[in-house]
Amino acid sequence: MGEQNKIIINNNELSFKSGETILEVAKRYNIDLPTLCHLKGSVPTGRCGICVVEIQGMDNLRAACATKAENSMIVFTESKAVVDTRKKVIKEFLSMGNHNCAVSRPSGNDWTHFQMKVQADDNSAELCPAWGDCRLQDLAYRYQVTGEKPAAPYQTDPMEIVNPFIIRDSSRCILCGKCVKACREIQVNDAIDFDNADAPKKIIAGDNKPLKDSECVFCGECIQACPVGALVEKDARFDRGWQEKKIKTTCTYCGVGCQIYLHVKDNIITRVTGVEGVAPNYGSLCVKGRFGFNFVSSPERLTKPLIKENGKLREAEWDEALDLVASKLSQIKKDHGPDSIGVLTSARMSNEDNYIAQKFARAVLKTNNIDHCARL
Repeated sequence: MGEQNKIIINNNELSFKSGETILEVAKRYNIDLPTLCHLKGSVPTGRCGICVVEIQGMDNLRAACATKAENSMIVFTESKAVVDTRKKVIKEFLSMGNHNCAVSRPSGNDWTHFQMKVQADDNSAELCPAWGDCRLQDLAYRYQVTGEKPAAPYQTDPMEIVNPFIIRDSSRCILCGKCVKACREIQVNDAIDFDNADAPKKIIAGDNKPLKDSECVFCGECIQACPVGALVEKDARFDRGWQEKKIKTTCTYCGVGCQIYLHVKDNIITRVTGVEGVAPNYGSLCVKGRFGFNFVSSPERLTKPLIKENGKLREAEWDEALDLVASKLSQIKKDHGPDSIGVLTSARMSNEDNYIAQKFARAVLKTNNIDHCARL
């Protein structure tokens, strides 16, 4: 047998597989190595400079996401040089745009009062929509770093709110490129890119047009990838993670079986995110799976069966409604044959419910006239 690959990280001897990066090894052994631009499944770039580590025998710090592990390599993830570099990078990020991260979190759930207090202290302040769920803020707290106000106001495009599902705020973008990688390498849509590959100032869609006028298919992969508040769900812009309960379930829109988290507050679904690291979708979702949930709590949704009598609809109990439907279907089948009946199922039902519907059509009604709304 060949010699086993060994790497030493923070004085811990660890085994690794050939081709693994230092970051991959660290994550596998639960070593907390921070990142901002790294996106699993994409080509690492080391763009953000946060995951730098010190390697014994090398003069310069190296990006752990883009550096391959080597046998007998000795790595330090929190040395003084590493921490000093991270603090400098975090300060630069905090100073390059609208990042009011250094605000104390409210106690309990008194969010409305807290937001009013912030705005009262600074009339121009708008609390970041990612506040409390932001990787840059986490790092600012972790390394006790605050930003500096730039000598001149930062230049930015107006907040883009014309899109149906996504709000883009370039003033909060740190140009990490994570959204570009998510769009190009994970979803392969290629709808967004840096405006200038050599010296980027912002991320654009097409020739700098709104997302709704671009090649974007609104899958929301960029939102889930964004580590700050530059990209957020339009309907859940100021919802806070600690106020929500996450419920893992299966998306019902098609037969793929994508795993999703329902974020629920006061028994209302506020947003949906993909479950990362789990088959079959590994965090990715389509536009329906991510944004098509408002029907669940729609005030127009029927909660009781309706029976039409004398041209008017009245509410009925389920037993009465089901008895009526059964008698009507039986009479139609007797008078006109089973093929006079058709059944239409829904993409908003689970696979199991759709399966039962087709068994009911074929085994009970004795007809093959069953279809699905997706074909409409």
